[in-house]
Amino acid sequence: MSIAEQLESLLRAGLNVEHLQLENESHMHSGPATESHFKLVLVSPDFEGERLVPRHQQVYGLVAELMQNPIHALALHLHTPDEWQARNGEVPLSPTCKGGSKADQG
Repeated sequence: MSIAEQLESLLRAGLNVEHLQLENESHMHSGPATESHFKLVLVSPDFEGERLVPRHQQVYGLVAELMQNPIHALALHLHTPDEWQARNGEVPLSPTCKGGSKADQG
């Protein structure tokens, strides 16, 4: 099972998921990473009444076993169904990596 599949499985087991969009952004980062950088858009009624920090803590708690290794970065966009509808399903673009590839130093 791929890292993305494991991540999705853990999230679906722990939350009521209305929409889940997982994007592997490893190619945007320096180095040999293939499944280490992800962007997650997750819509769940479980987030109703929760501020952003508790939402993030809940998600990180569900995927903790993957966060030590192999996942290096997980960008979270967590919404209630009403918030998601108000956004019209728009997800912000991820910034390009300014990371420290030794090949770029000179």
